[in-house]
Amino acid sequence: MFLLVSNDDGVQAPGLRTLAEALSAIAKVQVVAPDRNCSAASNSLTLTNPLRINSLDNGYLAVNGTPSDCVHIAIRELCDVEPDMVVSGINAGANMGDDTLYSGTVAAAMEGRFQGLPAIAVSLVGRELKHYATAAEVAVRIVRGLMSHPLPSDQILNVNVPDLPQEEIKGIKVTRLGARHRAEGVVRTRDPAGREIFWLGPPGAEQDAGEGTDFGAVAAGFVSITPLTVDLTAYGQLNALTDWIEKI
Repeated sequence: MFLLVSNDDGVQAPGLRTLAEALSAIAKVQVVAPDRNCSAASNSLTLTNPLRINSLDNGYLAVNGTPSDCVHIAIRELCDVEPDMVVSGINAGANMGDDTLYSGTVAAAMEGRFQGLPAIAVSLVGRELKHYATAAEVAVRIVRGLMSHPLPSDQILNVNVPDLPQEEIKGIKVTRLGARHRAEGVVRTRDPAGREIFWLGPPGAEQDAGEGTDFGAVAAGFVSITPLTVDLTAYGQLNALTDWIEKI
């Protein structure tokens, strides 16, 4: 098996290295990742500037673009053969609930899906982020599972792992996305030259975080795995919208 590994925290991120090393024990791995931190890049592509590739001493390829750029150019141009799967991560922090819409980690996996490949996004959830090895072991288990028991490739598996030693993980739960409250306010301040600048505030607190959600599972010490699709159509609203259109 040939795996393409990427992330959004950048090519030097410890989570990326831990993931690639763990997966190298079961497959051939090519790492193509952004040359800097691209957290919250979502599915953005670089369309108005050229992309440049830098080969590192460890064989990783660094791209001066977004996570989606990395996966797109890797599959289309950089890999000698098409990868069997895209694995993105290990992200330094959660990608649950609303986070998935902003996440570059999830976007890298989604770009793999756009290219027709099975794809996984893996994140480590916690404050201290000590146990990347735990998340890597979970990723290896899931990749092995997909090798022996493939799933339809029209989904992305979004995996969030509690920042715990492997022996303290209670299991794996299949979950739905939870939701957060509104994000906190923007911080207004000034730079050293006196010019006004703004910092986006932190994300909102958990709101829909009960039983069955990704938030709830991770809080209880379980790995959360949520199947995501790229079709954002609200099918349940189609008839209601049709009736509404006829009234206006």
